[in-house]
Formats: sequence, C-alpha cells, structure tokens
Amino acid sequence: MSEDAPDLDEVARKLFSGPISFLKSAPGLEHLPAAEVDEVAFAGRSNVGKSSLLNKLTNRRDLARTSNTPGRTQELNFFEVGSPLRLRLVDMPGYGFAKAPKDIARKWRYLVNDYLRGRQVLKRALVLVDSRHGLKDIDLEIMKMLDDAAVSYHLVLTKADKIKASELQAVQEATAEKARKHPAAHPDIITTSSETGLGIDQLRKAVIEAIG
Repeated sequence: MSEDAPDLDEVARKLFSGPISFLKSAPGLEHLPAAEVDEVAFAGRSNVGKSSLLNKLTNRRDLARTSNTPGRTQELNFFEVGSPLRLRLVDMPGYGFAKAPKDIARKWRYLVNDYLRGRQVLKRALVLVDSRHGLKDIDLEIMKMLDDAAVSYHLVLTKADKIKASELQAVQEATAEKARKHPAAHPDIITTSSETGLGIDQLRKAVIEAIG
C-alpha cells in the first residue's frame, strides 16, 4: 500500500491542477446530467464550509460560490474534473438550516436523499462536519441513511483552524469513535481547513481512491 502512495499523490496533483469547470445545477432528479462518469458528493450542514473546501480542493478561488448566508445552495451543483473527463464533484444543498421555509427544507431533503440513494455512479459521499461543533443529530441521520443505502462515505472535519489543538483532538477522537459504529463510514477521519490548506492533499487522495 505504501508503495502506491507516491503515485496517488502525483495522480491527485495532476488531476486537480488540470481542467475543472462548472457543468450545471440540478433542482430536481430530472435535471441530473447523464450518469456517464464517477461522482463524489459533498454533503454537510448549512454553513459547514462546503463551497470553501471545494474551492481549496480544486485550486480555484470561486469555482463554488461561497456565502455567509446558510442555505444558499439549494440545488445539486455538478463540476467536471479532468480532460478527458475523470469524475464529477457534486456540491449538495446544506441540510439542517432551521430558518428555511419548511416546504423548501423538505424539497432540499428529498432531493439529497433521492440522489444519494439512487445515483448509480456515486462512488463516495464526503460528509462535512464543523470541527467546532462535532457530529450533530442531523449528521447522524445522514450517516444512517448512507449506511442503509450502502453508499460509502468519509467524515471530513472542516474549519480545524478555528479551534484549539486540544479541542480538535477531542473532536477527532469522538468522531472516529462514532464512525466505527457505522458500516458504510470510512475509518479514517480527514481533518481540513480551507484557510490553511490542512488536509487538502489527503482529501484529494481520498477522492482519487473513491473512483479507483
């Protein structure tokens, strides 16, 4: 396994320094692009930092729109990576935004659930968790749904630069302990910061590993 690591590093470096572009937004399953290439989806609570992490992952400043207003992403946003096309990254609507109108929140939830359960080319979900707060009940619901759907996923801690090292370690240990109880969860927790670049290389390699 260790002999393959340098090759994986190089593959990840080349892929994410190459062509990456926005493809389309899908407000419903009928608007999904053709299932012709592997996909890796980013899921997480509203304001967890998905867009910022996507921008850092892809070496782009504004590939994914960022906002201080939770709940801005209301559709599935697809980004194409590589030329020839290697994979698509999917920015999913944030879940758990309490101030969203109930009918909109319900629509978001159905869209997310239906996509995760039924998309054959989805190879892995990345479930983002704010390091400052750790796993919440809504995260555990998503994890349970992914377990039931047999969709493998990585737990990704975000905003690691915002808390003390001792607190971060405690969150990492607590998150890893809960992950062990979920059959579809990858045992390795990825800790990231879109500000400092912490964990970005590891996240890129996880994406490459997911698509084989």
